[in-house]
Amino acid sequence: MGTPDDSASANSVRQGVGVSVAAVPGRAVQTVASVLVVAAWQTAASLCYYSVFAATAFVRTGFDLSRALVGLFLTAATLGYTLNLFPSGAAVDGLGERSVMVAALLALATGAILVTAAPTYPLLLVAGGLLGAAYAPAMPASNKGIVSAAPRGRENLAMGIKQVGVTAGSGAASVVVTGVAALAFWRAGFWTVAAIAVAYAAAFALLYDGSGGERRFEWPDLSGPADDRAYLLLVAAGLFVGATIYTMLGYVILYVEDVVGAGAAVGGVVLALTQVTGSAGRVGAGSLADRLGGPRGAATVAFAQVAAAALIFAALSVGVATVSGAAVAFVGLGATVLGSTGVYYSCLSELVDPDDVGAASAGGQTAINVGGLAVPPLFGHLADSATYGHGWVVLAALAGAGAVLLWVVRREVGR
Repeated sequence: MGTPDDSASANSVRQGVGVSVAAVPGRAVQTVASVLVVAAWQTAASLCYYSVFAATAFVRTGFDLSRALVGLFLTAATLGYTLNLFPSGAAVDGLGERSVMVAALLALATGAILVTAAPTYPLLLVAGGLLGAAYAPAMPASNKGIVSAAPRGRENLAMGIKQVGVTAGSGAASVVVTGVAALAFWRAGFWTVAAIAVAYAAAFALLYDGSGGERRFEWPDLSGPADDRAYLLLVAAGLFVGATIYTMLGYVILYVEDVVGAGAAVGGVVLALTQVTGSAGRVGAGSLADRLGGPRGAATVAFAQVAAAALIFAALSVGVATVSGAAVAFVGLGATVLGSTGVYYSCLSELVDPDDVGAASAGGQTAINVGGLAVPPLFGHLADSATYGHGWVVLAALAGAGAVLLWVVRREVGR
């Protein structure tokens, strides 16, 4: 769970990271600046990746797809993301996060352009997979940056602020893609996010120094974390958390269109609101976890959030047919299950040695992604062949299982 040597190692890593601005008047300000620069990077990266979730209605219309095939497109993006996680974790631990993060933003911009250039559905799947692969360095790299920069005793809050970048980027993607589509056409939205990614890649290279890597590329060694029962249980919980998050985000706009009867632009607003409360949930959860203290505090808060999400999914299964009702439900899911990933990663980071954060984060994110691979197409199939209500029942059960595992993690780290 951590030794004096681990703490010394963590402190030595923290001393090597920062914003490359000579005039920064003090270590505390520099630390805050480093956290914010990394959070902004996470926002730009998520803006690119989560554009595929915001474009579901346009992809369905443009390629004449069923709901299940829309889900398969999301799965393709998640699969590319998943397959590149461990190589990305190795690159982060071996080369340091800075160079990997700059390259990842440029690759994400390229992937976004490729999605718009796909002339057929099979090539769209390939483009989605490449975009997902480009996003893979996000969690290992940004988590390593936060662990290096966060002040002692405020790690959960710092991780929550960084994780706001995911929801902020996703929320911005829902507004940009649907908003630009209303003014012009949906592909122009992807061109916009690609331009933003390139611009911030240049700014990030100037602003961020980063922590040093070992200057060699080795396959991640998870032998240490794999011996920790709490880490393994936390990874298992990630399977269920990921299944609910990816599926919920992928079908917000389609649900608003198909059940509520509103347009894609309204669905985009609901998705954006979901991301706003997801951001608030991550910051609030991180602050509360810091007050409770340690990995046990983080696991406790994550359990409460995922358990509450299970109840909201169950309520959705009964049927919500108004814009206001759908907005309330999805806003609640944003604050709960979507807001739980900040404390999930801070708990994970506290269970492993600082030098293993990149690899351990890749393991946790792989579990989340694997959970998100099969369930979106299954949800779409249930919506096609039965009703959306059947799909929400499945998500309620999965969230409940995740909550049970998080409760067990809480008990393990409390021993």
